[in-house]
Amino acid sequence: MNDTKSLPPLPDRFSGNPRSPHHSEEIFENDIGIRLNGKERFDVEEYCISEGWVKVAAHKALDRRGQPLMITKKGTVEAFYR
Repeated sequence: MNDTKSLPPLPDRFSGNPRSPHHSEEIFENDIGIRLNGKERFDVEEYCISEGWVKVAAHKALDRRGQPLMITKKGTVEAFYR
């Protein structure tokens, strides 16, 4: 397991999309995981721990700008370093 003292703290809200204001490059330097209701998810694009939601891409659907459509799933969200 990684040494957690040298890792930056995980934010309450984070997005994997570089165009989002909640995107941070230093978080991507380490491998992070997301659990929703106790089950680890590998398809999360954005999350908010305090509000209890994650956004995942809808299968092949795209919006008019070519970005994937997002589905919001609610529950208990946990972010952690792998």
